[in-house]
This record gives sequence, C-alpha cells and structure tokens, in this order.
Amino acid sequence: MSQKNIMLVILMLTTTLLMSGCWDVTEPQRMYYVQGVGVDYKDNEYIAYIQLMNFANVAKTEQSNPQAAPTEVGKATGKTIEEAIYKLYRSMDQEVFWGHMTYLLFSEKAMESEHAIPIIDTFLRFRETRYHIWVYCTQDPIEEVLLVSPILEKSPTATKLSNPKNTSRQESFVEPVNLRQLVIGLNEPNHEMKVPFISINQDWETAKESRTETVFAGVGILSKNTFKGFIKGNTARGIEWMNNETKQGEITIKLNNTEERDYLTVDIKKLDVNVKPIVENNQVKFEVYLKFNTILNGFKGKVTASQVRKKVESEVKNEIMATFQEGLNMDADVYRLSEYLYRDNVKVWKNIQKDGKIPLTKDSISKIDIHINKVSPGRKSFEETITE
Repeated sequence: MSQKNIMLVILMLTTTLLMSGCWDVTEPQRMYYVQGVGVDYKDNEYIAYIQLMNFANVAKTEQSNPQAAPTEVGKATGKTIEEAIYKLYRSMDQEVFWGHMTYLLFSEKAMESEHAIPIIDTFLRFRETRYHIWVYCTQDPIEEVLLVSPILEKSPTATKLSNPKNTSRQESFVEPVNLRQLVIGLNEPNHEMKVPFISINQDWETAKESRTETVFAGVGILSKNTFKGFIKGNTARGIEWMNNETKQGEITIKLNNTEERDYLTVDIKKLDVNVKPIVENNQVKFEVYLKFNTILNGFKGKVTASQVRKKVESEVKNEIMATFQEGLNMDADVYRLSEYLYRDNVKVWKNIQKDGKIPLTKDSISKIDIHINKVSPGRKSFEETITE
C-alpha cells in the first residue's frame, strides 16, 4: 500500500472516531419542546400543566399545517411540583427539552401560603431553563389559558404570553416580569412584586365562531411570605403612569361637563417618572414628578392646549392615587416607595422599616407634579385644530 493510501485510511479512521461522540445525542425531531408551564394547587397537591409546542407550526409566522394542533397540554398532580412533572414524563413518548420554555403561569391558589416560592426555585435551579421566563397569574382555569391559540392561527411562539413585549410597545398597561426580575424584587425592599394578571375574553370572531384570547387585566401582588391579592381593570391604571418602562398609553378625558359626547382620548408617550422621598423628623413623604408628551386623537371642534393639559393632569393624578389606595387596602406597597427610600436614605429606612416595608398611609404621596412637554394634534385632516 502506498504512503498516500495509508494516510487516507488514517484520515478516515480519525473522522469515524470523532463522529462517534455524537451517537448519544437525541435528534431534534425525536424530542418534545416545552413552551409554557401552568401550576395550580388543590387538596394539598401541586397540579402541573405542561404545554408542548408543535414545531410543524413554528417554521413560519403563519401556521404551516392547519390540521396539526399548535399545542398540547398535559396534566399531573404531586406533593411537589417536581413529582407532578415526573408523572407527566411517564405518559410521554419522547424526551422533553426545557430550553425553549418561555413562560410560567400561576393560579391564585398556587401563589398563596408561599406555594409560589418552591415553584420559582425549581425552574431557577433546573439547568435547561433560562432566567428570562415570563411570569403571570390568573383566576381562570389554567388549562383553558394554555389552550388559547394566537389570533389568525399564528405560530404558538407568537402568543402574548411568550412575547409580551410585542403588545407593550403600543399599550403598556402592565409591565412584563421575568423570573430574574421577580427574584430580585422579592429579595429587595419592599419584598413585594407585581405579577401581570391574565384573563380570557371573547373579543374576537371568525366567520364560523367566536374566539378566545388572553388579555392583560391587572396585576397580582406577591410577597416572599404570602399572596396579597389582585388589582384589576381601571383600578390598576395608575401603575402605568408610575413606570419609566411605559412606552405608550392612553387616557380618556371629558372636556365639557355638560355634553356627554365631549370625550377625548389622548396618547401618552415618552414618560419620565421621578419619585423623591422627603424626610422630616424621621417621617417620610413622597413627591412624584412626571413628564410626558401627549397626542390627541379624533377630536371635534376647537380645543386649547391648556384644556387638554388640565384635564389630563387631573385624570392621571386620580388614577395614580386610586391604584395607591387599592394597594393600601391590601397592605401592599404597590409603587415600591419603600425601595425609593432605601436607595435614597438607608439610615431612615432602617429606623422605620418592618420586614423591608415602611409604614404608608393615603397621605404618604404628598405631591404629584405633572408637566406635559408637548400637546400634539397628530395628523390634521379637518379644519378643527388645537390652539394654545
């Protein structure tokens, strides 16, 4: 055998040995992929729901195989969340991959009596899951929420639960929270976190049937020791105006107290929030300073900028205080004022705090100063305009 042939044989043997290192790797098509997990608690047992995605519908934005179910949901119970998951493994035909898990959904019962803490710990410790898993809570049946499919039969990865930032750019009613943010918030003053609250509605229809869709409907207040309750609907709107992450929101004002038709919806953008603790004689109050731009939509007649400013300022203040009061009703520091004091004056915070929280009353927010940088009429189509 020539030297050239010998070298070729050695090269082939070497390549074969290198390829043998992949023989124990599971092929992608022979695995199940977890998209979301729901957790309930009943009769002293955890109930785990695992949502598996169908990758036949993920390759394109549109559903590529309309006959295939976009997702399937499995359910099992156990004394721990891990036991419930292992029971689900027994009913599966393929190995499960957790690296694509995008969200975790809690029922109300699963958040009570510290049940949520071991669940969060489980998914933080597991080596395949990521810290960037979105967290939600609901009062609707977990299974029904997990089986909701996206509008227009889009890929299951396009749901708002998997990609909440997509909708928050247009309406920032509730800020999405991931596992990393949740753990940091629970470990820092005030040791409470706002978890987005999800509900199901039937606002959408096709030619054949009504469709259900998930909506952001408020927040649940979770602490390290307990679940404090929900702040829902319009009562939760103040949270949007106390958050620098708000991209865009809307507020509807009444321009004339006598005419029912004199309503105006205003877009709010470029929100800048500054909360300043004021300490006097070991007592603390908070001053809130807001700046933002407004854009008018669909107004009729002549409207002055001063009219808009006055009404918007009043309505935003009312919504901020209504949400704050609702938080006080459930002993929750909904705007994390304790953390503002902790960052600004830790000495005073140490003197008055209890379990990380400072005492709050309806008078703790002593001032809300709002400055509207700009009142824009938007695109002008009619003769009506806005005047200074």
